[in-house]
Parts: sequence; C-alpha cells; structure tokens
Amino acid sequence: MTSNRPDDQAGAHAPSAGLALDEGGTLLGLPLWQRLLPIGGAMAGVCAADLLAGQDTYLASLMSVVPPLAALLLYPLEVVASSCLLLMVGLTHYDGLGDAEARRLFEGTLIAYAALTLAAVFISHFRIVRTRHMVAVRTVAEAAQLALLPPPEPRVGPVRVAARYVSAVDLAQIGGDLYAVLDTPFGVRALIGDVRGKGLPAVRMASVVLGAFRESVCDEPELSGVAERLERSVARHAEVGEFTTALLVQFLPPDTIELFHCGHVPPLRVCADGAATVLEPPDPWVPLGLARLADGKPQPWLERLAPGDRLLLYTDGVAEARGADGAFYPLMSRVPELLGPSGPDLTAGLTALHTDVTHTTGGPLRDDAALMLLTWAEP
Repeated sequence: MTSNRPDDQAGAHAPSAGLALDEGGTLLGLPLWQRLLPIGGAMAGVCAADLLAGQDTYLASLMSVVPPLAALLLYPLEVVASSCLLLMVGLTHYDGLGDAEARRLFEGTLIAYAALTLAAVFISHFRIVRTRHMVAVRTVAEAAQLALLPPPEPRVGPVRVAARYVSAVDLAQIGGDLYAVLDTPFGVRALIGDVRGKGLPAVRMASVVLGAFRESVCDEPELSGVAERLERSVARHAEVGEFTTALLVQFLPPDTIELFHCGHVPPLRVCADGAATVLEPPDPWVPLGLARLADGKPQPWLERLAPGDRLLLYTDGVAEARGADGAFYPLMSRVPELLGPSGPDLTAGLTALHTDVTHTTGGPLRDDAALMLLTWAEP
C-alpha cells in the first residue's frame, strides 16, 4: 500500500496490486477491445489455417480453443456473445461436408463446442466471484494495516522518518512486525519489534505492544520505564511461550540517541558518507514477555548520531533473508551501496534496500519485514 502523503511518507508500505483495476480482476480491468484481441486472433488463425489447407481438410473444430480463452478474459455474457458457431458453420460449408458421416462429425463438433461455451460461462462466473472476494479481503487487510500501522509523518519533531512494511502472508498485508515513532514531552521516541509467530495471534500481540507503547511514551520520563510498561503488557496478554523482540530509541538533540534492547536485531548507523556500523548493545536483554526468566535489570546505552547520519531499524525478515545458495542476506555490505551518502529522500533508500533483498532471495520474503530509516531533520 502506498501512502498518498508527500515526501518520505510516500511508499511507507509495500504497494498493492489490483485494487485500481476492475473488481472482476486484473485482466477484466482492461478495455473490452484489448480482451477481445486474443480471441479474435485465435478465430482468425483457425480461419486462415482452414482456408490454406483447402476444402479437403476440416479444421473448423479448432475453434474449440475460443471458449477457454473467453473464460479467462471475458464476463459470462461476453463469453456467450463471443461464440463463433456461425463462423464454424461457414467454414463447414466451405469444406463441403456433404455426406452423412461428415454431417455427424459436424453435429458432434457443434455439440462439443456448445458444451465448452457453457462450461466457459460457469468458469468465468466463478472466477469473477472468487476474484471479487480476494479484492475484498485485500481491501479489509489494507484498512486493518492502516489502523494498526499508520504511516508515520515524514517529519516527527526534529527527526525525519521513512518506514516500510511487507507481509510474508499472501494478501494479508499485516503480520507480527511492528513499528512506531512519536513526538513526546520527553523527545522523539521510536519502536521496532517482531512478535513470535504469524497470523492473527501475532497481529493481536502486535496491537497490544503498539497500544502500550503509544500510551507509555508520553507518561514515562525514562526509556527504561517505557520498556517496563511494554514488558508488563506483553506478559499479561501473551500465551505460554509467546514473546516479542523490541528495540526502543530516543532522540536526544543535537547528535545523540538512547537505545534500549529487548532481544531485537541490532540497528545500523549509516554515516553521511555511506559507511555502516552495527550498534551492538553492551547489555543485551531478553525479549518482551520473558523478563521473569532473567536476572538483573537491563540498561539503556547512548550512541552518537551526527547530523547527516541515518539510523536503520529492521526486523529479522531482512536480517535472516536467505538467497538461493542458503546464505543470509549481506546487509552490512549492501547498505553502503544502497543507501549511499545521505540525501533528502529516505523512502527511495528503503525501496532500494527492499528491492535488493527480494532480488537476492529470488522472490517474496519468507518472513514479515519492517524497516525504518531515521535521521535528524535540517534545522
């Protein structure tokens, strides 16, 4: 889904296909004359073959290719209207089938063609019904995604933001990966996370985490307090064995960020010249929902994020993407080329990164993926 907002927000989500076309499906969204071209071409090809073969060769039965094509390209009434029975009769008269055996052959051909046409009408009807259902499911999923993960504004306080989310579940559009960035009384705070599991349970837990984050960031003066609130919410609502990895970030002008690690993959700092550095936590902590199993207390840490530097937050759908050879996606080596020197268009960088990941894997990702790119805004 592509946002209609300008600047970095455009393209915050993966683009969807088919919604701008006719509700009957992608092919039925084309003008009628374009859909009739293959059918007319088939008819013309059969006629030409029959005429070239001469009157001693009966090729009118090859018109049986028309109903299957019509079932794929036309609406039911259009399938009936495209029937070429009269053309078959004309070719039969040309071929001069006058004896009894030839007439029986022709009558059998007509009956078979009529049956194929009837089957094509039913196939066209049920295909349209199914496609309309799929479009409705996608529409509902996109509405749910907007409600759960609304695209962030291109600028949040003193920070510019671009975000992208891609679901690995066909037509789902939403899953267990999550992100948020808010301007609070204590500064701009961001969250990226990944719920263990897939499907509706993961979506439910993602909504719990996001709700707790949006409520706590404006109340808790310390990032550790936000993490504790998230931990309590996840522990209260999670099923046995369920957990959520998360990374919390607070922006401290003019050139510092505070991070809080909860079992998530470490972020990357991409310097103004394109060089990338992994920001490893000095005190790694367990994912949300598992704090009762650990001793001690996690501590946030500070990192420098100079003007022009960018902070790349991502989930393991990117970090653990595998190519055809089974090797993990080389994020560290690809980021300098894909993001390059700092520029004004953060969304273009995220789009290039996602495209490169899918190219490396040879197709859609096998896991949900969320990406956020953040940098200081110009004064």
